[in-house]
Amino acid sequence: MNKMILIVLAAFAVLLVVSCFILSSIVFPCRGLFQGGRAALSPGAAEHAVLETNLRMHVTALAGTIGERNLFHPEKLEQAAEYIKHVWQEQGFEVRTQVYEHQGVPFQNLWVQIDGAESPREIVLAGAHYDSVLHSPGADDNASGAAALLELSGRLKKIGPFKRSIRFAAFTNEEPPFFKSPEMGSRVFARTAAQEKENITAMISLETIGYFTDERRSQKYPPLFNLFYPDTGNFLAVVGNVESRKLVEKVTRYFREASPLPCECAAVPGSVPGVDWSDHASFWEYGVPAVMVTDTAPYRNPRYHQAGDTPETLTYPAFAQAVSGLAHVLERLAGE
Repeated sequence: MNKMILIVLAAFAVLLVVSCFILSSIVFPCRGLFQGGRAALSPGAAEHAVLETNLRMHVTALAGTIGERNLFHPEKLEQAAEYIKHVWQEQGFEVRTQVYEHQGVPFQNLWVQIDGAESPREIVLAGAHYDSVLHSPGADDNASGAAALLELSGRLKKIGPFKRSIRFAAFTNEEPPFFKSPEMGSRVFARTAAQEKENITAMISLETIGYFTDERRSQKYPPLFNLFYPDTGNFLAVVGNVESRKLVEKVTRYFREASPLPCECAAVPGSVPGVDWSDHASFWEYGVPAVMVTDTAPYRNPRYHQAGDTPETLTYPAFAQAVSGLAHVLERLAGE
């Protein structure tokens, strides 16, 4: 019996060592990426304050004034879509809609675009879902992503055009019961883009990016990842599958050039819990390099998918630093 126990323990130890080796080969290149100084796009104090105020305004409108918005509250989902349309129109965009039905109920994806000056058919796509889960106003998940999308579009329109086109898409129906189903908004969008043979060179999903904390042991992970990453939830995470590793590294490098907010990254198999929990995974099906930028959602935010996910619980100064860095990311990707 003792011999059998020793064999089992030895096998477990070998498995643990191999797992750590595999994870380290994926993680360490991301951890060691160049960390540059502040780029020219990084805002000053006054501009940062405006960005912070605007993000708070968008989140409050979507998760406060409108509130829970999903299949079970279609009128609220429509109000959220109209809010996004209005902001984009105020920014000077022509808003395009993709309408589809499920059980007789119409839903819509929305998108706008800054056409590229040299290679307009090459598209860098930033997307965020604007619906919320049942029984939650969804401030972090995902009014934060939608708010970031609106501020990124307005900011980049002022300094564009770029070599490539930048498209900003607001997806409906990311949450259950549509999650990972054919009627999930981003899957409808990605499927149509593939059918029309659009050349999306990179996709960034803005998913739950408004909650940051300096409290120790506030950050959780899937098994073993805690061996490589900090236990303080004060960073933005860039996550992708192995096939999107080059994009993961680029996004991380460009973000670190422009934002003082810490940034961690991982390119891992899509089967790791949490890696495919957003709209970016819809584009993997069609071979598009795609990543999720996130505050890690349930691995950090205790109010995730709860009634307490309200606008006042977000960390707007760090949130604004995240959006500022992502603006630089999109500018660099569109300028390649």
